Amino acid sequence: MKWIGKRFVHGLMAILPIALTLYLIYWLATSAESVLGAVIRYVIGDAYVPGLGVLFGFLITLGIGVLLQLWLFRKVFSLGEALLQKIPGIKSLYGSIRDLVGFFDSSKEKDFDKTVMVAVGDENTRLMGLVTRESFDDLPEGIGDDQTVAVYLPMSYQLGGFTIMVPKDKIHPVDMTVDRAMQFVLTAGVSAEGKADKRPAQ
Repeated sequence: MKWIGKRFVHGLMAILPIALTLYLIYWLATSAESVLGAVIRYVIGDAYVPGLGVLFGFLITLGIGVLLQLWLFRKVFSLGEALLQKIPGIKSLYGSIRDLVGFFDSSKEKDFDKTVMVAVGDENTRLMGLVTRESFDDLPEGIGDDQTVAVYLPMSYQLGGFTIMVPKDKIHPVDMTVDRAMQFVLTAGVSAEGKADKRPAQ
């Protein structure tokens, strides 16, 4: 029984990520088909073909991506985001989701550009974090100085984290990309695929 239990767990761990990924794709597709498909059926009637909702959702997303290349559309989009940021509750939820998605957006210039270990306590204990700011010239006095950096410390298995101001001599650069660092921290150190990055630590 013990042998069967171990093999079952190994099999479950192998198929679970694939199953969840496929389910997410299925959920997105069925949601697009359900919401957008109803609109399309109302417009074109019997000419509707199953799958047009998914296609229409893809085209809308692609169109927004193209329009975001235009300064005017980006400005309008930013105004919409600003309105959401003023609604209690939605502000925190939207901001957390946006930041999480931004972590994995390789096409977007990230504010987080360096992975570091922050020494705490007896110096033998360290927390993994991401440097978000090295200059405080544009901020009120007292937040930081030229010997301080801002480091974001994400928390495992949840959205959120802490931003701390740390003396530069308390951080140690790590040869790890931001994406891999986030993967490592969010899974509590369980996952960090790939070999060590080839780029030198900064």
